[in-house]
Amino acid sequence: MSLAIRCVESEADIPETLWQACFPSPLEGRWWYRALEGSGLGEQFRFLYAVIERAGEPVGLAPLFVMDVPIEMVVPPELHRAFAVLGRVVPSLRHQRTLFVGSPCADEGAVGLLPGVERPEALSALQRALEGKARELGAPMLVWKDFPAGYDADLARLADRCGLFRLTSFPGAVADLPGAGKEGYLAAMKASYRQKLKRRLKLSAAAVDLVTEVVQHPDTAILDTIFALFWQTYEKGATKFERLNRRFFELVADEPTSHFIILREWASGDAVAFMLCFDLGGHVINKFIGMDYARPKDWLLYFRLWDAVVELAVVRGATAVQSGQTGYTAKVETGHRLVPLTNWCRHRNPLVHRIYRFVAGRVDWSTLDATLAPYTRTNS
Repeated sequence: MSLAIRCVESEADIPETLWQACFPSPLEGRWWYRALEGSGLGEQFRFLYAVIERAGEPVGLAPLFVMDVPIEMVVPPELHRAFAVLGRVVPSLRHQRTLFVGSPCADEGAVGLLPGVERPEALSALQRALEGKARELGAPMLVWKDFPAGYDADLARLADRCGLFRLTSFPGAVADLPGAGKEGYLAAMKASYRQKLKRRLKLSAAAVDLVTEVVQHPDTAILDTIFALFWQTYEKGATKFERLNRRFFELVADEPTSHFIILREWASGDAVAFMLCFDLGGHVINKFIGMDYARPKDWLLYFRLWDAVVELAVVRGATAVQSGQTGYTAKVETGHRLVPLTNWCRHRNPLVHRIYRFVAGRVDWSTLDATLAPYTRTNS
């Protein structure tokens, strides 16, 4: 029996059993989308969910969102001028309303299916339904966002049938924890990176005495401090896809998965850095970071935070830490491996589609982030 797609407006419209079956750990589940929906991000995103049904019964789930994407975010810098000129002729090229399959903040795209549901069939049903949904929403662009390599074969076949083009995305980053505690993690690192990390931690310890706290359910004052640190890092960052607010941190702090690692200067008691980590049962996601950039650079706060993340992950019995996109140099040097992710795209206008497909053919890791140039060949 063929599959049908029904779109709903809220995570609350989906049975808890379907969430648990389709988005188990280490995927961000219902709690994640509940926090996003409740954060008042409506000026940036509209959240939707595609429920996959067979004979009227739900058998799968795909989170969706709609965003007006500035064109500068999706084309290489050397083409910005050309698209600015084209945008005068075709205004929609400047801000592209796009229907995404995925989440604006999750590290990887996913379509959750119950056992016995064939993925190729589900992806085809979704593509057909979402083309119609995109028209309804006034979104000429449809994107399967940041899907990992495990989906490549199925999405490549879908692309052949439906005319999608492939667009390289920012890679994810994962640090494996092979066991034997923190020493096992260090032993598995490349020797030069291990020595560099130890040297940085030693230099930082000599420069400043820091106290590490791991906090769940922080109070209002701590949340204010956390958000102020986050905002410093947000404003400093070059890549800004989503703009989170304090309400998001307030909501996500209520979730039992959330652990805030906070570094305080011992002498003053001031919080100088934090990382938000999600403990998802054997897998820790290191999601958001904030630092006080007025502090001396020789405090090397990122590496002190990362050291605390490894300790937390080891204590919680995790086998990997997933650290997301951007900031690649520091991540590679702390033992992360880069995880290829791909966008699969279709524009409804044939001419614009051809332009985008041409541009996509010129995009690789090095055009997305110059610090990725040394690793681009291994991904090609």
